[in-house]
Amino acid sequence: MSIIKAIIMGIVQGMTEFLPVSSSGHLVIFGKILRLELDTGIVFEVMLHIGTLIAIFCAYTKDVWSLIKAGFGILFDIPEAIKIRIQEGHWPKVEEGKQKDPYRRLIWLIVVASIPTALIAFTLKSYIEYLFSSLLGTGIALLITGCLLYIADKVVEGKTRLENMKYKNALVIGVVQGFATIPGISRSGSTIVTGLLTDLDRESAIRFSFLMSIPAVLGAGLLELKDIPSDMVGEVFSAPYLIGTAVAAIVGFICIKALIVVLKNQKLHWFSYYCWIVGLLAIITYWIV
Repeated sequence: MSIIKAIIMGIVQGMTEFLPVSSSGHLVIFGKILRLELDTGIVFEVMLHIGTLIAIFCAYTKDVWSLIKAGFGILFDIPEAIKIRIQEGHWPKVEEGKQKDPYRRLIWLIVVASIPTALIAFTLKSYIEYLFSSLLGTGIALLITGCLLYIADKVVEGKTRLENMKYKNALVIGVVQGFATIPGISRSGSTIVTGLLTDLDRESAIRFSFLMSIPAVLGAGLLELKDIPSDMVGEVFSAPYLIGTAVAAIVGFICIKALIVVLKNQKLHWFSYYCWIVGLLAIITYWIV
Protein backbone atom coordinates (compact mmCIF):
# COMPACT_ATOMS: atom_id res chain seq x y z
CA MET A 1 0.00 0.00 0.00
CA SER A 2 1.26 3.47 -0.87
CA ILE A 3 1.56 6.21 1.75
CA ILE A 4 -0.84 8.42 -0.27
CA LYS A 5 -3.54 5.73 -0.23
CA ALA A 6 -2.96 5.16 3.49
CA ILE A 7 -3.42 8.88 4.17
CA ILE A 8 -6.62 9.02 2.10
CA MET A 9 -8.07 5.97 3.87
CA GLY A 10 -7.09 7.44 7.25
CA ILE A 11 -8.91 10.69 6.43
CA VAL A 12 -12.02 8.84 5.25
CA GLN A 13 -12.02 6.63 8.36
CA GLY A 14 -11.54 9.53 10.76
CA MET A 15 -14.26 11.64 9.15
CA THR A 16 -16.99 9.09 8.47
CA GLU A 17 -16.53 7.21 11.75
CA PHE A 18 -17.39 10.25 13.86
CA LEU A 19 -19.38 12.62 11.67
CA PRO A 20 -23.04 11.49 11.49
CA VAL A 21 -23.02 10.46 7.82
CA SER A 22 -22.56 6.66 8.08
CA SER A 23 -19.14 5.30 7.16
CA SER A 24 -20.62 1.95 6.08
CA GLY A 25 -23.14 3.71 3.84
CA HIS A 26 -20.36 5.55 2.03
CA LEU A 27 -18.46 2.29 1.65
CA VAL A 28 -21.42 0.76 -0.19
CA ILE A 29 -22.05 3.81 -2.40
CA PHE A 30 -18.45 4.41 -3.44
CA GLY A 31 -17.95 0.73 -4.04
CA LYS A 32 -21.01 0.48 -6.31
CA ILE A 33 -21.04 3.81 -8.13
CA LEU A 34 -17.30 4.38 -8.55
CA ARG A 35 -16.48 0.67 -8.70
CA LEU A 36 -13.56 1.20 -6.36
CA GLU A 37 -11.56 -1.64 -4.90
CA LEU A 38 -12.00 -0.84 -1.23
CA ASP A 39 -10.43 -3.95 0.26
CA THR A 40 -7.30 -2.60 1.96
CA GLY A 41 -6.55 -5.76 3.91
CA ILE A 42 -7.59 -6.98 7.32
CA VAL A 43 -4.41 -5.69 9.02
CA PHE A 44 -4.96 -2.13 7.82
CA GLU A 45 -8.63 -2.24 8.89
CA VAL A 46 -7.55 -3.21 12.41
CA MET A 47 -5.01 -0.38 12.42
CA LEU A 48 -7.72 2.10 11.40
CA HIS A 49 -9.86 0.87 14.28
CA ILE A 50 -6.91 1.54 16.60
CA GLY A 51 -6.71 5.07 15.18
CA THR A 52 -10.41 5.49 15.92
CA LEU A 53 -9.89 4.42 19.55
CA ILE A 54 -6.93 6.78 19.94
CA ALA A 55 -9.15 9.66 18.79
CA ILE A 56 -11.78 8.83 21.42
CA PHE A 57 -9.14 8.41 24.14
CA CYS A 58 -7.61 11.80 23.31
CA ALA A 59 -10.97 13.57 23.16
CA TYR A 60 -12.18 12.05 26.44
CA THR A 61 -8.91 11.38 28.28
CA LYS A 62 -10.26 12.07 31.78
CA ASP A 63 -13.34 9.91 31.22
CA VAL A 64 -11.39 7.00 29.75
CA TRP A 65 -8.79 6.89 32.53
CA SER A 66 -11.47 7.23 35.19
CA LEU A 67 -13.44 4.38 33.59
CA ILE A 68 -10.31 2.18 33.51
CA LYS A 69 -9.60 2.84 37.20
CA ALA A 70 -13.24 2.26 38.15
CA GLY A 71 -13.25 -0.96 36.12
CA PHE A 72 -10.21 -2.33 37.95
CA GLY A 73 -11.86 -1.31 41.21
CA ILE A 74 -14.93 -3.37 40.36
CA LEU A 75 -12.78 -6.37 39.39
CA PHE A 76 -10.78 -6.19 42.63
CA ASP A 77 -14.02 -6.07 44.66
CA ILE A 78 -15.44 -9.26 43.12
CA PRO A 79 -13.19 -11.82 44.94
CA GLU A 80 -13.81 -10.12 48.28
CA ALA A 81 -17.57 -10.03 47.65
CA ILE A 82 -17.60 -13.74 46.79
CA LYS A 83 -15.56 -14.54 49.91
CA ILE A 84 -18.04 -12.67 52.14
CA ARG A 85 -20.96 -14.38 50.39
CA ILE A 86 -19.46 -17.81 51.07
CA GLN A 87 -18.37 -17.14 54.66
CA GLU A 88 -21.24 -14.98 55.91
CA GLY A 89 -24.08 -15.98 53.58
CA HIS A 90 -24.81 -12.50 52.20
CA TRP A 91 -23.42 -10.07 49.65
CA PRO A 92 -21.50 -7.12 51.14
CA LYS A 93 -23.04 -3.69 51.17
CA VAL A 94 -21.50 -1.17 48.80
CA GLU A 95 -19.41 1.42 50.61
CA GLU A 96 -20.79 4.95 50.51
CA GLY A 97 -17.85 6.33 48.52
CA LYS A 98 -18.00 3.57 45.93
CA GLN A 99 -21.76 3.88 45.65
CA LYS A 100 -21.38 7.54 44.71
CA ASP A 101 -18.55 7.00 42.20
CA PRO A 102 -20.12 8.21 38.92
CA TYR A 103 -17.65 6.25 36.80
CA ARG A 104 -18.59 2.92 38.35
CA ARG A 105 -22.18 3.66 37.41
CA LEU A 106 -21.11 4.82 33.95
CA ILE A 107 -19.39 1.47 33.39
CA TRP A 108 -22.62 -0.37 34.10
CA LEU A 109 -24.54 2.03 31.84
CA ILE A 110 -22.12 1.20 29.00
CA VAL A 111 -22.43 -2.53 29.74
CA VAL A 112 -26.23 -2.31 29.67
CA ALA A 113 -26.07 -0.45 26.34
CA SER A 114 -23.53 -2.86 24.82
CA ILE A 115 -25.54 -6.05 25.43
CA PRO A 116 -28.44 -5.28 23.02
CA THR A 117 -25.94 -3.84 20.52
CA ALA A 118 -24.05 -7.14 20.37
CA LEU A 119 -27.22 -9.25 20.26
CA ILE A 120 -28.82 -7.23 17.45
CA ALA A 121 -25.59 -7.04 15.41
CA PHE A 122 -25.19 -10.82 15.67
CA THR A 123 -28.86 -11.50 14.84
CA LEU A 124 -28.86 -9.18 11.82
CA LYS A 125 -25.45 -10.27 10.56
CA SER A 126 -26.62 -12.05 7.39
CA TYR A 127 -29.15 -9.31 6.60
CA ILE A 128 -26.51 -6.60 7.07
CA GLU A 129 -24.11 -8.48 4.77
CA TYR A 130 -26.85 -8.48 2.14
CA LEU A 131 -27.43 -4.73 2.56
CA PHE A 132 -23.74 -4.09 1.86
CA SER A 133 -24.56 -5.02 -1.73
CA SER A 134 -27.76 -2.95 -1.91
CA LEU A 135 -27.73 0.66 -3.09
CA LEU A 136 -31.47 0.91 -2.57
CA GLY A 137 -31.35 -0.22 1.05
CA THR A 138 -28.40 2.04 1.81
CA GLY A 139 -30.09 5.03 0.16
CA ILE A 140 -33.27 4.54 2.20
CA ALA A 141 -31.21 4.19 5.39
CA LEU A 142 -29.40 7.46 4.65
CA LEU A 143 -32.74 9.22 4.20
CA ILE A 144 -33.75 7.90 7.63
CA THR A 145 -30.46 9.15 9.10
CA GLY A 146 -31.12 12.58 7.58
CA CYS A 147 -34.55 12.70 9.23
CA LEU A 148 -33.06 11.75 12.60
CA LEU A 149 -30.43 14.48 12.36
CA TYR A 150 -33.06 17.06 11.36
CA ILE A 151 -35.20 16.08 14.35
CA ALA A 152 -32.23 16.46 16.70
CA ASP A 153 -32.15 20.25 16.34
CA LYS A 154 -35.88 20.46 17.03
CA VAL A 155 -35.71 18.51 20.28
CA VAL A 156 -35.90 20.64 23.42
CA GLU A 157 -32.66 20.10 25.31
CA GLY A 158 -33.07 17.71 28.23
CA LYS A 159 -31.95 18.40 31.76
CA THR A 160 -30.54 14.98 32.64
CA ARG A 161 -26.80 14.73 33.13
CA LEU A 162 -24.99 11.54 32.25
CA GLU A 163 -24.38 10.83 35.95
CA ASN A 164 -28.16 10.66 36.50
CA MET A 165 -29.01 8.69 33.35
CA LYS A 166 -31.40 5.76 33.86
CA TYR A 167 -30.43 2.21 32.93
CA LYS A 168 -33.56 1.77 30.81
CA ASN A 169 -32.50 4.75 28.69
CA ALA A 170 -29.02 3.23 28.22
CA LEU A 171 -30.75 0.05 27.07
CA VAL A 172 -32.78 1.96 24.49
CA ILE A 173 -29.67 3.72 23.15
CA GLY A 174 -27.90 0.35 22.98
CA VAL A 175 -30.75 -1.08 20.89
CA VAL A 176 -30.46 1.85 18.48
CA GLN A 177 -26.69 1.34 18.24
CA GLY A 178 -27.35 -2.28 17.29
CA PHE A 179 -29.55 -1.26 14.36
CA ALA A 180 -26.93 1.34 13.37
CA THR A 181 -24.84 -1.56 12.03
CA ILE A 182 -27.14 -1.31 8.98
CA PRO A 183 -25.21 0.55 6.24
CA GLY A 184 -26.62 4.05 5.88
CA ILE A 185 -27.69 4.41 9.52
CA SER A 186 -25.18 6.63 11.31
CA ARG A 187 -24.06 5.17 14.65
CA SER A 188 -23.07 8.51 16.15
CA GLY A 189 -26.07 10.35 14.73
CA SER A 190 -28.70 7.82 15.77
CA THR A 191 -27.34 7.32 19.30
CA ILE A 192 -26.95 11.06 19.92
CA VAL A 193 -30.50 11.73 18.75
CA THR A 194 -31.82 8.89 20.92
CA GLY A 195 -29.94 10.30 23.89
CA LEU A 196 -31.59 13.68 23.33
CA LEU A 197 -35.02 12.05 23.03
CA THR A 198 -34.47 10.29 26.37
CA ASP A 199 -33.94 13.72 28.03
CA LEU A 200 -30.13 13.83 28.12
CA ASP A 201 -28.59 17.26 27.73
CA ARG A 202 -26.60 17.75 24.53
CA GLU A 203 -23.15 17.41 26.08
CA SER A 204 -24.11 14.18 27.87
CA ALA A 205 -25.75 12.72 24.75
CA ILE A 206 -22.62 13.11 22.63
CA ARG A 207 -20.34 12.05 25.50
CA PHE A 208 -22.24 8.82 26.08
CA SER A 209 -22.45 8.14 22.35
CA PHE A 210 -18.67 8.15 21.95
CA LEU A 211 -17.84 6.40 25.23
CA MET A 212 -20.29 3.58 24.51
CA SER A 213 -18.68 3.14 21.10
CA ILE A 214 -15.42 1.95 22.70
CA PRO A 215 -16.64 -1.64 23.38
CA ALA A 216 -18.20 -1.78 19.90
CA VAL A 217 -14.99 -0.66 18.17
CA LEU A 218 -12.87 -2.95 20.36
CA GLY A 219 -15.17 -5.88 19.61
CA ALA A 220 -15.01 -5.25 15.86
CA GLY A 221 -11.22 -5.01 16.02
CA LEU A 222 -10.87 -8.23 18.01
CA LEU A 223 -13.11 -10.11 15.59
CA GLU A 224 -10.89 -8.97 12.74
CA LEU A 225 -7.70 -9.89 14.60
CA LYS A 226 -8.51 -13.59 14.54
CA ASP A 227 -8.48 -13.51 10.73
CA ILE A 228 -5.00 -11.99 10.43
CA PRO A 229 -2.42 -14.50 9.10
CA SER A 230 0.68 -14.71 11.30
CA ASP A 231 2.97 -13.79 8.40
CA MET A 232 1.16 -10.43 7.99
CA VAL A 233 1.58 -9.18 11.57
CA GLY A 234 4.84 -7.45 10.66
CA GLU A 235 2.94 -5.09 8.35
CA VAL A 236 1.67 -3.27 11.43
CA PHE A 237 5.05 -1.53 11.73
CA SER A 238 5.31 -0.49 8.08
CA ALA A 239 5.28 3.25 7.31
CA PRO A 240 1.95 3.36 5.38
CA TYR A 241 0.09 1.49 8.13
CA LEU A 242 1.47 3.66 10.94
CA ILE A 243 0.83 6.86 8.98
CA GLY A 244 -2.73 5.78 8.11
CA THR A 245 -3.42 5.03 11.78
CA ALA A 246 -2.02 8.42 12.87
CA VAL A 247 -4.09 10.26 10.24
CA ALA A 248 -7.27 8.43 11.29
CA ALA A 249 -6.59 9.39 14.92
CA ILE A 250 -5.88 13.07 14.16
CA VAL A 251 -8.81 13.53 11.77
CA GLY A 252 -11.09 11.60 14.13
CA PHE A 253 -10.13 13.82 17.07
CA ILE A 254 -10.82 16.97 15.04
CA CYS A 255 -14.20 15.60 13.90
CA ILE A 256 -15.24 14.72 17.47
CA LYS A 257 -14.48 18.26 18.64
CA ALA A 258 -16.22 19.74 15.60
CA LEU A 259 -19.32 17.61 16.15
CA ILE A 260 -19.53 18.77 19.77
CA VAL A 261 -19.57 22.40 18.61
CA VAL A 262 -22.13 21.67 15.87
CA LEU A 263 -24.43 19.87 18.31
CA LYS A 264 -24.22 22.58 20.96
CA ASN A 265 -25.06 25.23 18.34
CA GLN A 266 -27.98 23.14 17.06
CA LYS A 267 -26.54 22.85 13.55
CA LEU A 268 -26.86 19.08 13.20
CA HIS A 269 -29.38 19.61 10.40
CA TRP A 270 -26.46 20.58 8.16
CA PHE A 271 -25.59 16.90 7.99
CA SER A 272 -29.22 15.95 7.35
CA TYR A 273 -29.17 17.77 4.00
CA TYR A 274 -26.01 15.93 3.03
CA CYS A 275 -27.49 12.54 3.98
CA TRP A 276 -30.69 13.28 2.00
CA ILE A 277 -28.70 14.24 -1.11
CA VAL A 278 -26.43 11.20 -0.95
CA GLY A 279 -29.35 8.92 -0.11
CA LEU A 280 -31.39 10.15 -3.09
CA LEU A 281 -28.32 9.79 -5.31
CA ALA A 282 -27.97 6.17 -4.22
CA ILE A 283 -31.66 5.41 -4.87
CA ILE A 284 -31.66 7.11 -8.29
CA THR A 285 -28.48 5.24 -9.24
CA TYR A 286 -30.09 1.96 -8.20
CA TRP A 287 -33.02 2.51 -10.61
CA ILE A 288 -31.08 3.81 -13.61
CA VAL A 289 -27.92 1.66 -13.55
